[in-house]
Amino acid sequence: MTTYESGSAVKSGYYLNAKRWHIEPIATDGARLPEGPGSWMKVNTVVALALVPILGATFLMSLPVIGFAVFARALAAKATGGLKQGASDLASTMSPGWAAGEAHLGGKPGEETKAEPKASKELDALEQEIAARKGEK
Repeated sequence: MTTYESGSAVKSGYYLNAKRWHIEPIATDGARLPEGPGSWMKVNTVVALALVPILGATFLMSLPVIGFAVFARALAAKATGGLKQGASDLASTMSPGWAAGEAHLGGKPGEETKAEPKASKELDALEQEIAARKGEK
């Protein structure tokens, strides 16, 4: 059988795309096949009339199977999602008490802080001079 690429100009007739399981009727000579994956084969009218119910019945029978498979996958994802959430909660309680980028120089609550060192005599003199100048204004 002769095969045609998608988008090719063809003569009128019925064309089968085996990859997509689709039969496309072409009404006039020179019309183009639809774009998409796969190649197209020209089939006789009798073969097209026999294939259409077979392809439809195959789709009709496989549709419930696809539905049950999608439902089972959703249930499995829900079941394993609960386990994943539990593992995340457990991991968060076991993480260290620090985080990157945080400053931990202030000590912990309830811990005694050391007295600040006394300022030197030069700093006391400078502070008094600043206060005196501000008072002049």
